[in-house]
Amino acid sequence: MADIFDRLLKSSGPLGQHRERAHGYFSFPKLEGEIGSHMKFRGKKMIVWSLNNYLGLANHPEVRKADADGAAEFGLALPMGARMMSGNSNQHEQLERELAELEQKEDAILLNYGYQGMVSLIDALCSRHDVIIYDAECHACIVDGLRLHTGHRYVYKHNDLADFEKQLQRANALIEKQQAGGILVITEGVFGMAGDQGKLKEIADLKSKYEFRLLVDDAHGFGTLGTTGAGAGEEQGVQDQIDLYFSTFAKSMASIGAFIAGDKNIIDYIRYNIRSQIFAKSLPMPLVIGNLKRLHLLRTQPQLKEKLWQNARKLQEGLREKGFDIGKTDSVVTPVYMTGGVEEATSMVMDLRENFGIFCSIVLYPVIPKGHIIYRLIPTAIHTDDDIRQTLEAFEKTKKRLDAGDYKVSAIPHMAEV
Repeated sequence: MADIFDRLLKSSGPLGQHRERAHGYFSFPKLEGEIGSHMKFRGKKMIVWSLNNYLGLANHPEVRKADADGAAEFGLALPMGARMMSGNSNQHEQLERELAELEQKEDAILLNYGYQGMVSLIDALCSRHDVIIYDAECHACIVDGLRLHTGHRYVYKHNDLADFEKQLQRANALIEKQQAGGILVITEGVFGMAGDQGKLKEIADLKSKYEFRLLVDDAHGFGTLGTTGAGAGEEQGVQDQIDLYFSTFAKSMASIGAFIAGDKNIIDYIRYNIRSQIFAKSLPMPLVIGNLKRLHLLRTQPQLKEKLWQNARKLQEGLREKGFDIGKTDSVVTPVYMTGGVEEATSMVMDLRENFGIFCSIVLYPVIPKGHIIYRLIPTAIHTDDDIRQTLEAFEKTKKRLDAGDYKVSAIPHMAEV
């Protein structure tokens, strides 16, 4: 009999294999100071492009006051217990109503976390006879939810409508054969690594030809896209065709929690069947109070979204002008696709941090497909023109070093040596 721990220690996994050299620097870095576009990393001041704080609400004075007032009035424990048993409140229900209104849906349900919420949602919706069709680049929370699904699942090539329709045909044929089940389509409003929007309009157009329900994970579109900030569905004019709209508070609202919005009857079903909420403590009151304030600012201060997009366009246009490949992003997510090996990419990131004061994250497999390396930049409404200028200059200089082969090294140095 093999010892489970022995097996684990022999194979650290695709990310764990780098831990000795990467820990504390590329992985698990410690950013210090007030959340903002400027923070400290290892004692050095950095321009930070790695925080999901799109609208700059993390340290907005009204948000800070609401968070503090909520904690002072209610403490961190209230309400105590799961929502179904003893953890409900007027404020929880108010936040649900306001989220449903923004998303142009009849009702909404709060979730403690986006990741566990999506995993549990898929489990609640689908039986063993149902077929799930999903985009190949869906987030890990969707993939993990699919692993719990006891029925069939078909993946289609990323944003490939021809392949999507092919999978619909396969699903229909299977359902006709077994004479049971339905189809759930899952995609994203904005894909968080590549930054491109999901083909929501084109997918919705196929509803007249095929019978399916549409679930959209719009974590990066919520608050950043659409006239009112309702997300990618509003941006593409098909919000009414999205059967279940899912998003987190972790991006535009710079907080904790998530929600699902849809027709009242299906939200009621989810409310009584989603295990990650039924068997978990309610979202603490200070977070609910703070999220109400964040949502209010998102809805009443459109200048925050406008400033975010001004910064994103300046950053993206500047990178393109300097010869960088940022792919097909049509959101504020700004990927920079890199050539070369891991050693070159990590050496360039180190150069950006140590010599130019630019903090951005490097993304490798299994977060993205094998063979790709991305520097992922996240613009926010609080970045300045000077932040963008300095960053573009740093990227231009380091690109010259990359192209000249200056970053070709035999091994990544241990971070303790930096």
